[in-house]
Amino acid sequence: MPLTASLSSMINLEGSGVPAAVSEQLLHDVREGHNLSAALAKHPGIFPEMYVNMIKAGESGGSLVEVLLRLAEHYERFAEVRSKVTSALVYPAFVIVLGFVLIFVFMSFILPRFMKIFEGMKVTLPLSTQILQGLSNFFATWWLAVLAGIVVVFFILRGYLSSPRGREWLHGWILQAPLIKKIVRPNLFGQFAGTLGQLLRSGVPVLTALKITEGVVQNVVLQEAIALTREGVTDGKTLAKPLAKSGVFDKLMVDLIHIGEQTGDIPASLDNLAETYENELESNLRTVTTMIGPILIVFIAAVVAFMLVGVLQAMFKITSSIGAS
Repeated sequence: MPLTASLSSMINLEGSGVPAAVSEQLLHDVREGHNLSAALAKHPGIFPEMYVNMIKAGESGGSLVEVLLRLAEHYERFAEVRSKVTSALVYPAFVIVLGFVLIFVFMSFILPRFMKIFEGMKVTLPLSTQILQGLSNFFATWWLAVLAGIVVVFFILRGYLSSPRGREWLHGWILQAPLIKKIVRPNLFGQFAGTLGQLLRSGVPVLTALKITEGVVQNVVLQEAIALTREGVTDGKTLAKPLAKSGVFDKLMVDLIHIGEQTGDIPASLDNLAETYENELESNLRTVTTMIGPILIVFIAAVVAFMLVGVLQAMFKITSSIGAS
């Protein structure tokens, strides 16, 4: 099918893809004699730099169809990974929200009613009940100040983490955090390998490919490492040595890229790395969610159990004192 006919058919497609107005503009530009890459470059909000450069490389090499298929596979893989990460986080988030709701309802509505009963009794309450009573009174008196403090701390942290220094600290921390890194590292390394491999396989020059990949990977620490790698490659070094020097990328990636340089097929090594990290991410997601679920349930159950024990101990003590009298 000719390119103009393909673009024309896109105009009538329904869904959340490319808007019809953009498809019409692309068709108009191509009919006017512009290359598809040049037409796409006019819409950076829809078609990222990676997309445009791969299309340009495909046009130059006469392999536009193959490049488009590779782009489709690349974005399908990214969407699948994102979906897996989102699905894995739904259950822990649900457990956390449900736990806080239960604790809030108990502390705000159920516990105060019991405290009114206990206050009328001339009995020394158990320590656990006294702790609950103190917490209940504190939140009843200072809930507005606590809420204001949480809001102030939230905006202070948000402002700091939005700054360059704060973003660098946060992104460096999540790369090293014991449990979080099991998800973040393979996800980011897979993005790096997959994006760079697709660009190089499509004929994009290595420096341009590194520059585009730097913008795709959403981690400041990794972006700085890629920038240093690009400077090292500019100085005539191989790709593996600057990557190893950055200290961010793991040994597996450096070794496989080095093998790719020796065999003359770096894109194949990067594709293998992307698949390896994707499998590692899927495995780690299963492991982490399997661990987090029971841990959260046990924690919330322990908090609820402490509150119930505090109430029951007070009731038993009051009942015992009434029986004794």
